[in-house]
Amino acid sequence: MTSQRNNLQIYNDVADNWWSDDIRWVRTLKNLVPGRLKWFDKHTDWQGKTVLDLGCAGGFMAEAIARKGGRVTGIDPAQDAIEAAKHHAADSDLDITYDVGVGEEMPYPDDSFDIVVCVDVLEHVRDLTQVLAEVARVLKPGGKFLYDTINRNPFARIAAITIAEDMLRLLPKGTHDPAMFIKPHELRTAMKNAGLVCGPQTGLGPRGMNSRMDLTFGPLPFKTVIYMGTAQLPKAVP
Repeated sequence: MTSQRNNLQIYNDVADNWWSDDIRWVRTLKNLVPGRLKWFDKHTDWQGKTVLDLGCAGGFMAEAIARKGGRVTGIDPAQDAIEAAKHHAADSDLDITYDVGVGEEMPYPDDSFDIVVCVDVLEHVRDLTQVLAEVARVLKPGGKFLYDTINRNPFARIAAITIAEDMLRLLPKGTHDPAMFIKPHELRTAMKNAGLVCGPQTGLGPRGMNSRMDLTFGPLPFKTVIYMGTAQLPKAVP
């Protein structure tokens, strides 16, 4: 039987163990955070900024940004993962707001956030055009959009599906649907159509291993598989 693709139930299934470090693929998601921030930190100042972590799951990125001084709100459709995020933030004495919801219809007023962060999400959403429209709506004028996603090409399919899911089990089988991967120029066009001004893009991928023999990640010069980037909502005209 063919396994389900773009299976988002996995985030609820492991919610009780999200912060335990017992599940290898969840550790992989955690290990991606420092690599993303190594590049994102060069393009924004988190201190005192209102930040939305769109597709926050159990809160790895949200907590990292909160520790850098951001005033963070996280949103995700996985209710059990959101509950895990709430409990861990409270146990860690971090003031993070978490909501259950989807990117296509966010429960926030216009001009709510200085920064929207969206990592490991865009290749999963039901309606990319609507999600980007919502991102532009909730950003303040001059606000920044920071993201990563997976490129669509044969090599990315082999790396993300055949190797990461089927062979190495870095992710559960069925996590991704390769048909939903997004080429960089396609995303740039979609962001432009949403009213965002595109900034730089760079690659993201394995850079080494830690003591548990888990992959560690960082910026790469090529965007063949995972790529990350920035965009900005234009400032209001006086």
